[in-house]
Amino acid sequence: MDELNGKLIACQILITGLIARVANDQRDPLRFLTDFRDEIKAVVKGVNIAGVEQPDRVRMIAQQTVDELFSLMKPPSSD
Repeated sequence: MDELNGKLIACQILITGLIARVANDQRDPLRFLTDFRDEIKAVVKGVNIAGVEQPDRVRMIAQQTVDELFSLMKPPSSD
């Protein structure tokens, strides 16, 4: 289980870095991140979760994970 958690954390870090890199190439990075976050949250909200006893709990945790990913990103510097 620890190995799986480690791999998930590594994926989150990788995805966060990729999103930040793409955002930096945009004219308005903050707007890009906001729009992207909203799209990801909509996808999580609409995904069919089968084979678990509490799909609403899984969905809630997925939403929290999305929020955590985007909270790791700081707004662009004013320099």
